[in-house]
Amino acid sequence: MTQNAADRLNTPRAWAVDLAACALTGAVLGAVGPFGSFFNDGLAVRIGYWTAVLVISGAVCGAAIRWAWPRMRRRRVSMRFWLPMLIVVASGPTAVISRIIAVVLWPGIRQRVGWVEWYGQALLIGAVYVALYALLRMRTSSTATRADQGDPGFARTLPAGLGRDLICLQMEDHYVRVHTTRGSQLVLMSLSQAVSALKGVEGLQTHRSWWVARAAIVGVVEDGRNLRLALTGGLTAPVSRARVANLRAAGWL
Repeated sequence: MTQNAADRLNTPRAWAVDLAACALTGAVLGAVGPFGSFFNDGLAVRIGYWTAVLVISGAVCGAAIRWAWPRMRRRRVSMRFWLPMLIVVASGPTAVISRIIAVVLWPGIRQRVGWVEWYGQALLIGAVYVALYALLRMRTSSTATRADQGDPGFARTLPAGLGRDLICLQMEDHYVRVHTTRGSQLVLMSLSQAVSALKGVEGLQTHRSWWVARAAIVGVVEDGRNLRLALTGGLTAPVSRARVANLRAAGWL
């Protein structure tokens, strides 16, 4: 299975880099002392506090992005719509956790700073994190995915009228019926040849005669013990029992 851009963000190395960057940013903020924290305590305590807050913010926002991005992409929802809502929601737990830490360190802050102002600070931190770091990560990962797609491979065999947005491949005798968002057409080759020629398209073979693009899946249909994948354009692809375990391991079911 080809690794998509969202999967590239969800590796141990990507998480380690993200949280290390958050910790470094927290240390810088601890030295600067924003939002009046410069007068709260000594340098070591401030650095410890802001490092913890930034790592928590990075973990919460990072997990939210990794959860939402592939789902929004499958539904073709523009990033400009779902990212602001993600920041608003993810800032809630960040505000609660950071306030608990601050009250433990500086009990008097409970009276000096209200919840609304505190949430506003968490919202600002979340917005800066997403704008300056998460979006950069996502753009870099998307660029890497486009580079993987640089070799047109199987797409070169398709008629121009079909476009390049694959839904699935269906074996019919010695031919493969190629389904795209613009229609379908038979191509003279085996299914194994077509699948091996695919470059940069995330998908799996669900049946000995079917291959499905992950981005085209809109649902799962259960018919007794039989499973089918509902696809874009009203198509359905069968899932053989022998391949159920592979699809579950890949997170498709």
